[in-house]
Amino acid sequence: KDMKWTVLVDNRTNAPGLETEHGLSILLEMEHHRILLDTGASDMLIRNAERLGIDLGTVDYVFISHGHSDHAGGLKNFMAINDKAKIIVSPYALSGKFYSKRRYLHSITTEWPEIPSERLLSIEQSGWITNDLYIIARIPQVHPMPKGNQHLFVETADGEYIPDDFRHELALYTNGLLFTGCAHSGLENILAATPFPVNEVVGGFHLLDGHESEDELGELAYRLTDYYPQTHFHTSHCTGDAVFSTLKDVMDERLQAFSCGTNIEIEI
Repeated sequence: KDMKWTVLVDNRTNAPGLETEHGLSILLEMEHHRILLDTGASDMLIRNAERLGIDLGTVDYVFISHGHSDHAGGLKNFMAINDKAKIIVSPYALSGKFYSKRRYLHSITTEWPEIPSERLLSIEQSGWITNDLYIIARIPQVHPMPKGNQHLFVETADGEYIPDDFRHELALYTNGLLFTGCAHSGLENILAATPFPVNEVVGGFHLLDGHESEDELGELAYRLTDYYPQTHFHTSHCTGDAVFSTLKDVMDERLQAFSCGTNIEIEI
């Protein structure tokens, strides 16, 4: 049995003819399911999927890792071409008003499509949604949180901006693979909240250049290598180039970069 994941949308590409944007979308193909992991920011996932010869009409689940528009912004475009996939999302993502103060204050709230109730899987606590898809919710914040979170806020009902606590973030586990979305909750916290052995971690790490110090990154890399000796890490999107090379110095083969068009098969 094999699982395959293909990057449809990312900030970076090595594949001629594929577009890039600040966003993330990955197609995960399994024996019984085709799962779209996030949707990027726009309709780019549809154009890139067409160029890769991928039919998004056959997708049966969409997993939305959190409420920010660079991960959920393409959902309305996807739902215009797929009328059956179930949407896995936190209710806090659907109801939240999200802002970034990086460089200047701007909304990163998703424009959500109408999701029919029979297609909505609203997830508030961790658990299995099928016999092989486990969703991790309300991730405990025990280990350090990414410093890039200092730019991120939610708007309260009375119009105040308060720091985002990322209750709207979910992670997905299946057959040894852990998808982190942006890992706003911190890679170590998400791994600690996953009650199963993880062979592959895929997603952004929300480690922006110029935030964590070299020492902090080096220590993180050593902890990941020591505590998760069986785990390989694949990242791009919100992981900075300088951060990647600092981690790679320690993690070597255990850390790989992905970009638009990356296609990886895993034996399970």
